[in-house]
Amino acid sequence: MSTESADGDDLRDRISNFLRRNFPQIQMHGGSAAIQNIDREEGSVTIQLGGACSGCGISPMTIQAIKSRMTKEIPEINTVHADTGVAAGGGDGMGGGNVSPSFPGESSSEDDEGPQAPF
Repeated sequence: MSTESADGDDLRDRISNFLRRNFPQIQMHGGSAAIQNIDREEGSVTIQLGGACSGCGISPMTIQAIKSRMTKEIPEINTVHADTGVAAGGGDGMGGGNVSPSFPGESSSEDDEGPQAPF
């Protein structure tokens, strides 16, 4: 039984080291990546991105890169579930969840014409 927990700690350590080594920008930009769950039988891990990652426009790309690279680098991991919590209902306490991105020149209502171009 102690061997089993040692193996589990080793896998958790390898996942943590993978995140630190491959994605230092998460912490550098004020975000965080926490291991929520490891299912060794299924070969899956759940990662929760937080801090500045919640609401960051490139967090979906970061999540996709984590999923792709972790399954290649750590053979025991077959599936990676990762989320920032914003798309899952805005559980960050900031009223997110129903926020959609807006782009220059795009308006969501006819009353809001946005800024006018100087030409």
